[in-house]
Order: sequence, then structure tokens, then C-alpha cells
Amino acid sequence: MRQPEAESQGRPFCVEIVIVYSPRYRSGHEANFVPPITGIHLAALTPARYQVRVIHQQVQQVDFDTGADLIALSFFTGFAAEAYRIADEFRRRGKRVVAGGPHVTFNAEEALKHVDSVVLGEAEPVWTQLLEDASAGRLRSRYIGASEPLGGLPTPRYDLLRGRFFIPRVVQATRGCPFTCSFCTVPTINPGFRTRPVADVVEDISYNRFRHWWQRKVVWFWDDNLTAKRSYIRELLTAMVPLRKWWLTQASLDIGTDKDLLDLMQRSGCIGIFFGIESFGAESLRDAHKPQNKINTYKARIRELHQRGICVMAGFIAGFDGDTPESIRAMARQLYETGVDVPFLSVLTPYRGTPAYRKLADEGRILADRGWEFYNGYNVSFQPREMSPEQLLEAHRALWREAFSLKYSVLRVVRSLGRLRLGAFLMCAVMNGFYCLKRLRGNEPVAFGAAVSSPRRSVSSLAAAEFTHIGSN
Repeated sequence: MRQPEAESQGRPFCVEIVIVYSPRYRSGHEANFVPPITGIHLAALTPARYQVRVIHQQVQQVDFDTGADLIALSFFTGFAAEAYRIADEFRRRGKRVVAGGPHVTFNAEEALKHVDSVVLGEAEPVWTQLLEDASAGRLRSRYIGASEPLGGLPTPRYDLLRGRFFIPRVVQATRGCPFTCSFCTVPTINPGFRTRPVADVVEDISYNRFRHWWQRKVVWFWDDNLTAKRSYIRELLTAMVPLRKWWLTQASLDIGTDKDLLDLMQRSGCIGIFFGIESFGAESLRDAHKPQNKINTYKARIRELHQRGICVMAGFIAGFDGDTPESIRAMARQLYETGVDVPFLSVLTPYRGTPAYRKLADEGRILADRGWEFYNGYNVSFQPREMSPEQLLEAHRALWREAFSLKYSVLRVVRSLGRLRLGAFLMCAVMNGFYCLKRLRGNEPVAFGAAVSSPRRSVSSLAAAEFTHIGSN
């Protein structure tokens, strides 16, 4: 049995939590808006007798010469190749490595070729035991975390955030979602719908030891569907009214019919809601398992939020069985006409553990020669029904370039003037400006496996001519 280095040197056992990231754009991000909550949440769960550090690879370099005794990696499927590279390098240097996250949960045997131990499911029930085992030199190969009530969870370790994140305060109030979208791992990873005690959430929101005013002002709820349980969200938002924060989250379009809830959202400081609209095609929505989305209601429901000064962000996915290259490209105009303030555009990705993966695998449409880097939400890992993989990729990039053109970006910002409250307008302007800057610089999503045509003009000539789903994977 290998003796832990910390024990042999008489110092506290140290765990380093690495949130793995691979650039999804040609030149990376010009700015980084919000960090995942996983690292600072695990750090808060770590008993005081252990040292803990958090590294977000999106903004920090991984130090392979670290003195940490245990390396904990958390990653999504699109970053698996990078995670395995990091794990292999740490193990080559004699470090013990544990990994968790959605990809690991569905690919445990694969992950164990690169790491010493895996966490399957949720980490809270097993994290302390894992640390005790690791510090005693008896780390097991698997830890299985079953879903538990969310009461008593500590406030995330915001003090451990490093690097250039624009909005560091992320909060989780609920876990799970009542819907079963075909492309989503949430119903499997986080079954059911659970809520944290309102007092615990308010304690997280009340944490104010940040440097900048916007960090103290903004609350980003890292929830899959914050408003799913109406009695709970009303209790939470009522408690938030006197806090005078600006907050944003993701929810379902059905809130557009609940005017009392929308009024409470306005009073409690809501500045933005993300909806998974996904598509303007009826067949594509059936393929997405989203019967709750009614195309003819999009405008009216978005209008209800605008009437309360709330910015509407919306996710659109290209590649459902009802999609064609022409229907994908048409989304740029449709999303503007529907009233969306900030679009998020991704490619259908069949993650393991989802209905989409099972369907495409059964039909022999998963492209076996495409590695995990294709599963980053911006590339094609399957055979579409109505086009080739290359045509889907090209159609998505054409949509991306038009949706974030100077024309549509400026139109969305100008339209929001006088319609959105101050915080919502600022978010609309910053996020549209963020993605428009990428467009102007030619910094579009990285394309794997196929050439995608793109004008190779300089930034100055582009300027003369003219902020991926929030999700669990």
C-alpha cells in the first residue's frame, strides 16, 4: 500500500480540484463570464483538516509539479480527451487521480484506464469518505453517490476563485428537471426534482466578499429548471426581494403564462431567463421530446418577460431529424423576429445516457471514428437524417455567423433600449457584444473533421463591412 506523501512529511493532506476545459473557439474566449460551481462546491464540502485548491483550466494553467497529494478532475464529455491527457501526466509523475462528472458516470471503465478512482453520480454523499480513504492510502476504484436531500450544503468557496471570470457568484437552489428532453443527461444524473432550504440559498446569495460591484450585485442560479416547483420558487423569490440583487437562471417556457410569478420575478430582481427553445420546427421538437414547446406561443411568452424588463436568452440546437440545411440557416431571422435577446447556438450532441444517444446508436448513426472532442456542442458526432455531417456543420456555422453578425447584434441591443431594465439591458449589450466580437474577429467555434468555409478577412475589413446551452453536459 502506497503511503500518502502528506503523512510521510507530517503536513496536511492536500487535494487539488481541476475543472477541465478545452477551447471551443479558434482563439479561446475573449472573456469568461461564469465558472462552473463544481470546484468551489467540492471545496466547500472538504473538511477543514485537508488543504484544498481549485484550478479552472479555462483561466488557469495546470501545474503538473504541484505538491498536492490527490488530483480530482471534473469534466464534461467534450473535454474528456484533455482530461485523460492531464490524468496520464499526473499519474506519470506519481500522483493519484480521481475523476467525476457526467462523462465519467456513463464511461467508468474507460475513465479507469486513466485514473485511479471514479465518482459515479453525485459527489456529496461520498466526497468525505473518498478523502479519508485517499489520505489513509486505501483509495477505492469506485465511489457511487446516490441522490440525497440537499439540506445543509455549505456556501461555495468563492474565496478560492482565481483568474479572469466576469461573474464569479454562482448559486444552486434546485437540482433536476421534470422534463425528459432527448439530448439531456439531467434526468439520469440528477433524477427527480429536489430543492435546497430557502434559508441556505439566501445565505449563499448574501455572500458579498467580492472585489467588484457587479460580483456583489449579480446572482447566477446554476439550476436546470429553477421555476419547476411553483410553491418553492415563490418562497425563494419572496425572500430575495429585500436583498436587491440582479439574478438570472434557466427555466421552461411555461412560466410565460404565469403572470403572478413573472411579477414576483420582476420584483425580486430578475434580469435574464434562459429558455431551451431548441427549434422552430414541429418535427424537430418531437425529436427533442419537447411537447411543452409550442411554436405559435413563442412570441407571446417572450413578450410577457419583456413587459417586465427581463432579458430572454434562448438555446437553439441544429441537427434534429426534422432539420435541413435551409431550416437551420433560417433560424437567424426567426430568432430575431421571435424577440430573443441573446441566442445560444449549438449542434445536437448524443451524450451517453440520453434518449438521443440510444436512438442514434440503435439506428447505427453514431460516427464511431469521431473522438470525444466532437462532443463539445459545436461539432457533429452522428449521421443526420436529412444531410451529411459536413452539411450540418456548415449550416450551423453559417447560422452562427449570421446570428452574431454586426447587423443582428446591433438590432437586438437597440431593440432592448427602453424595453429592458438596466441590469437586463447591460447583460444583453455585453453578451451580444461578446459574441459579435468573436464574429468580427473570425473567432468562431473550432471545426473538427471537416473544412468549413469562412471568409478570411482581417478584423478591420470586417468591421468596415459590418455572450452553449447552460447545461449539464
